[in-house]
Amino acid sequence: MRLGVLDVGSNTVHLLVVDARRGGHPTPQLSEKEPLKLAGHLDADGAITEYGVSELVRIVGQAALSAARLGCDELLAFATSALRDATNSAEVLHEVRALTGVDLQVLSGSDEARVTFLAARRWFGYSAGDMVVLDIGGGSLELAGGQDEEPAVALSLPLGAGRLRRDLKLSDPPTLKQLSTAEEFLVAQLAGPAKKIRSAGPFNRAVGTSKTFRTLARLAGAAPSSAGPLVPRTLSARALRQITAFVTRMAASDIGALDGVSANRAEQTAVAALVAEAAVTALKITELHICPWALREGLILRRLDQLAFADSDPDSESGTDAGSESGSDVGSRARARKSSGAGRGKA
Repeated sequence: MRLGVLDVGSNTVHLLVVDARRGGHPTPQLSEKEPLKLAGHLDADGAITEYGVSELVRIVGQAALSAARLGCDELLAFATSALRDATNSAEVLHEVRALTGVDLQVLSGSDEARVTFLAARRWFGYSAGDMVVLDIGGGSLELAGGQDEEPAVALSLPLGAGRLRRDLKLSDPPTLKQLSTAEEFLVAQLAGPAKKIRSAGPFNRAVGTSKTFRTLARLAGAAPSSAGPLVPRTLSARALRQITAFVTRMAASDIGALDGVSANRAEQTAVAALVAEAAVTALKITELHICPWALREGLILRRLDQLAFADSDPDSESGTDAGSESGSDVGSRARARKSSGAGRGKA
């Protein structure tokens, strides 16, 4: 079957379309990203602004049309910390659904950690032994550990790179005093959660997922993305410390010129490195294995598991908790919205 996964994150809105089947490798057919930076469109009360909502509606509508054009059987549409934490989250979700036909589902932080852990487990397999998985986003840091496909401990902390950059009011580049304050803050925030995660160990393998860790590994000399996902990539704690010392003394414009750093994430790279180093230190990790699969792939795998279970049990319901609509329904609603002028794409 053909599945579309629409990921509304703090930094980007990402549509991934794959051909997938139970027991098979999801084969990517399309990957579209738009750097909305939704977490930056918050007012003083923590609500997403009218402009932020209008841009979200526009981008989601375009993604729905793309999914329909490619013949997706389902579109799994979900949002993470930016919408999870917005004070007007319910109103925004209602407007997106009314104007695009896409039913965005908000993942809890712990579920985000669990699904990402599933993706890493399937990628590395049980031969990796007990695993601890780290994922740094724009709004949150996910940590999970265990020996099965379901982690024994799964946590989500409000320590995303974009959030910290705003909350700590870091300059560009940060001053030494600001760096010291940020480091002390991270140590304090991670002490308790790290203890909980370590209680699920000891771990045979530590894993870093998603764009942040891929970028940091690339800066440390890992193979570029053009080499493909099957090339092993690692990031040692020692190399991470060196990268952190390097990028935290650079302006975002200079970081954006480095090989492997995307321009829209350059301003968060230094803070992301601080979070990564603090987490690795708190968890006593010496080396991270970089996993090319993360939350989106985890949702695809979980949906395939649900469908396989439904096939084996006729009395079960095959619903999804990540937003499930047929591609034809999504496409027809989005086309109707477009033709009637119902969409809001202007500031």
